[in-house]
Amino acid sequence: MEQQPYAATSPGPVDGGRAPADRALVLVVDDDPTVAEVVAGYLDRAGYAVDRAADGPAALRLAAARRPDLVVLDLMLPGMDGLEVCRRLRADGPVPVVMLTARGDEDDRINGLEVGADDYVTKPFSPRELVLRVASVLRRSRPAEGTRPLSAAGLTVDPAARRATRDGAELALTLREFDLLAYFLRHPGRAHSREDLMREVWGWDFGDLSTVTVHVRRLRGKIEDDPAEPRLIRTVWGVGYRFEPPRSGAAAEGGAR
Repeated sequence: MEQQPYAATSPGPVDGGRAPADRALVLVVDDDPTVAEVVAGYLDRAGYAVDRAADGPAALRLAAARRPDLVVLDLMLPGMDGLEVCRRLRADGPVPVVMLTARGDEDDRINGLEVGADDYVTKPFSPRELVLRVASVLRRSRPAEGTRPLSAAGLTVDPAARRATRDGAELALTLREFDLLAYFLRHPGRAHSREDLMREVWGWDFGDLSTVTVHVRRLRGKIEDDPAEPRLIRTVWGVGYRFEPPRSGAAAEGGAR
């Protein structure tokens, strides 16, 4: 994929990145003014409204004053780092986060996913790729029209309301965790490779498969009685994962037949 230099030039059209008519608001948080300007320019050209912040405290103030629809968040920020900013944003309510990380910093990327980032892009990056990822995350964050609730093993997922419960108690799931659980409930008993999940849940034919691993681990922590001995999301060695509700439980409504 092309790598665009961080030059403060006017971006051209970005295919597939068009925002809806109501101009979704994206908060760009990066202490490098050139990167922030280029990213904001591409997002604006794609039809998004954009707020910019150069550090964590400024980002939190902007988010409190005008809640963004999505945050593009640099991991390496002065003072309060991106991980802490992400934690505090999540504490105030769900908001999709696309994290910017340095290439090769796998531990940092995994830490970002662990605190709830929905996707990440490594620097140096193509601004066009970033816009496409923003569009993908926002598209999946919107309620699905006319989709029936799914139920199994005490879990219920309502895609139209973007609401998930376990034994009647609401689950605090990130965007990707919600989509992953819904996908598992639609396909009980089927083994899925990490590549399949990346394609079907994330909508990408390429990417770091550790993203899937981290999200499965986080999801297990929220739906399993004992995440160390998972009974619902089983590891299929050499393949990937399988959602396996108890035999006595009802099959997921609306699931694949």
